[in-house]
Amino acid sequence: MSTQAATATGSAPAAPLKKARNLWNNHPFHYHIAALFIPAQLLILLGLWLYTRREMQALAALPAEQLANGVQQAGQALSLGVLLAMLLSLPLAWWLARRIASRLDILKEQAAVIRVLDFKTDIALDTPIREIFGLGRAMRQMKGTIQKFMRVSLALSGERDFGKLLGKVLHEMREALDGDGGVIYLHDEGLNQLQQASQRWTKEGGPQPNAWQDMPLDDANHPVAAAFKNQSATSLLTIAFPRPGGMEFLDERYGKRPVQLVAVPLRSSDSTLVGIVCNFLAPGKPEPSNDRMALAEAFSSSAAVAIDQQRLLEAQKALMDSMIKIMAGAIDAKSPYTGGHCERVPELGMMLAEEACQVKEGVLADFAFKTDDEWREFRIGAWLHDCGKVTTPEYVVDKATKLETIYNRIHDVRVRFDVLLRDAKITQLEAVAAGTEPQQAQAAFEARKAQLADDFAFVAECNMGGEFMAPEKLERLKTIAAETWQRHFDDRIGLSHDELKRYSGEPAALPATERLLDDKPHHIIARTDLRVLDPKWGFKVNVPEHLYNYGELYNLSVGRGTLTEEERFKINEHVIHSLVMLEQLPLPKNLKRVPEYAGTHHETLTGSGYPRKLSAAQLSVPMRIMAIADIFEALTACDRPYKKAKTLSESIKILSFFKKDGHIDPVLFDLLLTSGVYQRYAEKYLLPEQIDEVDIAKFVSSAEPTSPGP
Repeated sequence: MSTQAATATGSAPAAPLKKARNLWNNHPFHYHIAALFIPAQLLILLGLWLYTRREMQALAALPAEQLANGVQQAGQALSLGVLLAMLLSLPLAWWLARRIASRLDILKEQAAVIRVLDFKTDIALDTPIREIFGLGRAMRQMKGTIQKFMRVSLALSGERDFGKLLGKVLHEMREALDGDGGVIYLHDEGLNQLQQASQRWTKEGGPQPNAWQDMPLDDANHPVAAAFKNQSATSLLTIAFPRPGGMEFLDERYGKRPVQLVAVPLRSSDSTLVGIVCNFLAPGKPEPSNDRMALAEAFSSSAAVAIDQQRLLEAQKALMDSMIKIMAGAIDAKSPYTGGHCERVPELGMMLAEEACQVKEGVLADFAFKTDDEWREFRIGAWLHDCGKVTTPEYVVDKATKLETIYNRIHDVRVRFDVLLRDAKITQLEAVAAGTEPQQAQAAFEARKAQLADDFAFVAECNMGGEFMAPEKLERLKTIAAETWQRHFDDRIGLSHDELKRYSGEPAALPATERLLDDKPHHIIARTDLRVLDPKWGFKVNVPEHLYNYGELYNLSVGRGTLTEEERFKINEHVIHSLVMLEQLPLPKNLKRVPEYAGTHHETLTGSGYPRKLSAAQLSVPMRIMAIADIFEALTACDRPYKKAKTLSESIKILSFFKKDGHIDPVLFDLLLTSGVYQRYAEKYLLPEQIDEVDIAKFVSSAEPTSPGP
């Protein structure tokens, strides 16, 4: 016999059983009870009737006395039969109760599972009782609805990309309402209008973004504006042709056909309306059921909260970014010597980082900023790279001459030379009065005047910064400094309390003899802030003993530039203060690397950098990018009053020396040139006369790369 025949034969008796089972399952519970109890009762009663009839026939032939006894016996037999019927019904009732209770126990256990939000177990529906079967099916549907609602809520609350969030909202709304597509309008309180923020359709052919129009709320007759202002629950509207203002984009998809619109308000947790979702139904589609409408409203609450939170986060980010830019701008405005440095370094850093992310081979192959948070983290670090300069005095940053503090003290020195010249004139007049020949006295005066003029010119020359101070110049400076002059007035009156504390001992008797150039005890400013010495910061720097030393001879003896050791440390200390400030901030996880991006642009690959002397292995790609951006911007800056703007080729040449000395990353230096970043940056920020031809082949080389840190 074939398999097909066997199957057909075997299924013949199963058909009636299946039909009976379906009939059984499709009737209410009381039908089942009746189907079991009534036949049993009828059988018992039929037996009693037959028994009673037979007995009655027999009794009819008996005498009256025997008849009375027979009736009594028949009554007893009938009572016994009824009792027997009841006793026989008890096991059946118990069996049915157990059967019902077992199914209810299962549903109770599954309800407890749902209560703890465990959706892994399926709801059992195998029961012949229709009421319990219906209850199980309702619980299964409830579980599915709760599960979907939780999934949607988690997806919306976990989405950090605002555009993707709006897309998910539209997708879930469309699924809930079985719609054709939809548009989200967000409320702009400032403009008092609904702004189209996103759209999603079931297939291609949806309206193009450039066809969208924002919707003013002052039109009370506009259906969507009215639905938004009504602040009620979901509205079912018909959008006929011609379309209301701002909805002409529907013609691209539906032509002139009327379109049903389900408008679902988006209300945040504080009952503020943040927008409205417009779901369009395809022509011919039936209206959504009440269940679907209720589900859409439930989704809208979660969506509104998620959208409101995202907008709040975006506003907080925008506020934070603006405050960072304001602080960076204030640092730049604090000194004309820095110009727009804090603004240009992030631009150059971002340009070079974008190119580095495109490299697919070599040491940069594994580098990439994969998320918007990583890009933002780097950008903020770049903007804050000089935030510590808020602690740097302007007169130190702007120190153009060696004797400059808040003002240029060369003027004090000039007055002393004038005093000496006056003394020489007095000496001349006294000599003539004493009988010296006027010509001889005049000659001596002229010689002294020439000497003083030459000495002052030399001191003034020393006051200007240079690349080198020859030993013979230092000796002459000391000789001039040893000259004396007479001070006739108290040098401790008119001073502030803090300044007076730097004077010790009793005032000198007047007139007091003083050196022409001197290093006095009150020129020393003590260092009181010792935070940089705390080992917890890991700074590896040589900290000068004093905060400042204003000694005149000490400052004029500076060999290179205009800054003393203390002042140079004060300028470099801005990086230390940047790190101290930023590392104390409770930065969120996605901004944890801001301090290292901001505070390592003075580190070098040779380990000789500042302030932690990090090795090449400790310097990540973003940190290396910041070092190049900081140096290249400083070289090409055209707004520094203390130097002439360098040409592009000169700046590249100097930067190549940093590469040759191993201070900057050679691969990133080459990328700066080969990618054209240097040219694009120059076209945006340099003066036309600075931009000249650069032969990058002279500077790009196969230098041995160093593996960046993590």
